[in-house]
Amino acid sequence: MGKTFVATRLIDAWRGGGFRVGARKPVQSFADPEGTDAALLAAATGEQPEEVCPPQRWYRREMAPPMAAESLGCPAFRVEDLLAELSWRTSDPLDIGVVELAGGLRSPMANDGDGIDFLEGLRPTGVVLVADAGLGTLNAVLLSVEALRSLSDPEVGIFVVLNRFDVGVELHRRNLAWLADREHLLVWSAPGGLSELAGDLARLRQEGGDNPGS
Repeated sequence: MGKTFVATRLIDAWRGGGFRVGARKPVQSFADPEGTDAALLAAATGEQPEEVCPPQRWYRREMAPPMAAESLGCPAFRVEDLLAELSWRTSDPLDIGVVELAGGLRSPMANDGDGIDFLEGLRPTGVVLVADAGLGTLNAVLLSVEALRSLSDPEVGIFVVLNRFDVGVELHRRNLAWLADREHLLVWSAPGGLSELAGDLARLRQEGGDNPGS
């Protein structure tokens, strides 16, 4: 899907515009310790990877995090554990906080919940939904949007990004038009439309609450 790619490009745009940005990855599972999502996000924000993702939530196994933890013999953990561990610097307040989930919205984040359960506790101002621009994206996006609309906060903004978008590919153009014109979703292409999206999200954040991760 390219969540980390999109997140780092948005962070670059915000920092280039003078915003103070932090990133958090509540839990990650991986194969290559040199190229983890936390490391890539940290490189974009100027933080340390251990700030982005708590060291106890690094699982070196390419599986959904609770499955990876079980496979490695690590203790089980809950959604509320991840939420309790999520913190931001208080000495240098942020303008924008980015929280990247592990996998898709219905992928397990913890032993007792998935991405939707985590977002329910996080209560973000906006959610960026990253999907591939090609075949299958209409089904994936619409099912994910349906899941997001189940959140108890009806005001959460939903922003769809079609990644690896090629304007020369008819299917990509038609997928974007279908989601925007027929489903009335807010849709951007990546990488070309990310600067515009960054501006829209920055304005939404400035209208949001005090939590930088909202």
